[in-house]
Amino acid sequence: MNNKQFTSENQKALSFGLGLAFFVCVLISLVSIGWWLTKMLIEQEHSPVNSIVISGEMPYTQREEVLSAMSNIDLGNFFQVNVNDIQTQVSALPWVYSVAVRKQWPNEVKIYVVDQTPIALWNGDFLLNQFGKAFQAETKVLTKALPEFFGPEGSELLALENFTNLNDLLEYRDLSIDELILSERFSWQLTLNNGVRLNLGREERVKRVQRFMDVYPLIKTHLADQEKQKSNSKKQLKQTVDYIDLRYDTGLAVGWKQAANVSSNINLKQQKSNHTVMFQNYPFQSYPFKDYLFRSNELQTKGLALNV
Repeated sequence: MNNKQFTSENQKALSFGLGLAFFVCVLISLVSIGWWLTKMLIEQEHSPVNSIVISGEMPYTQREEVLSAMSNIDLGNFFQVNVNDIQTQVSALPWVYSVAVRKQWPNEVKIYVVDQTPIALWNGDFLLNQFGKAFQAETKVLTKALPEFFGPEGSELLALENFTNLNDLLEYRDLSIDELILSERFSWQLTLNNGVRLNLGREERVKRVQRFMDVYPLIKTHLADQEKQKSNSKKQLKQTVDYIDLRYDTGLAVGWKQAANVSSNINLKQQKSNHTVMFQNYPFQSYPFKDYLFRSNELQTKGLALNV
């Protein structure tokens, strides 16, 4: 065997040895990395949730309530924590409207809560949200008074829609609805923030509220003028409007109340020929006014005419 052949065989043996050594090193490295990853995964699998981040739109639900709702959920294993279980538990809280839950590796759970938006009280025991859905919750946490709705079961959305439309209309007279009653026959009654009750009946609610808004300034003017007249007399019985019945095609009826809470009915009939609203059977003294004339004597009440 010559020197060239011996050198060639030595180089081949050396190359094989280096290749084998490199392969062994790579194999050992892969095994080591696999062992390390397995160990880490096993450790992580048994690591608990160490951080709970609660955020969202929560004017009524407290953080402590959310944590208390999760008290029966095992947070000892991050990978085994079921976000659906957390969502179900937190959603059961009375003021919660929606919940979103997600896990943040390696040990954090994030919870986003949105509370209900209460619009009104419903039948004394429930609340209505902005979508007309009834729910039960503690009303002591409310920061402002809510209007009260009463109506048959299943009419929640109808009541809310009419409240919104009629309330927007009443705002033009700086009035708002404190109470809304929908009877079993779907007849509507409103109590305004000034204490006046409006009987609207079953039909033409918007038209009847508009009629009330047209006439009410005249009634207020009459009351103001009457107070001026009474200020000059010994009798100081303050008079105000108790209710206004708008269940007529072209008129309305007014019930008055005084300090003794005694109401007297007043019928208003609208004359189409001259657009005059007539008050009849008005049991008070006679006074001349700028915009209308009230005539009476000791034996018989003639009437009060308002030109509108």
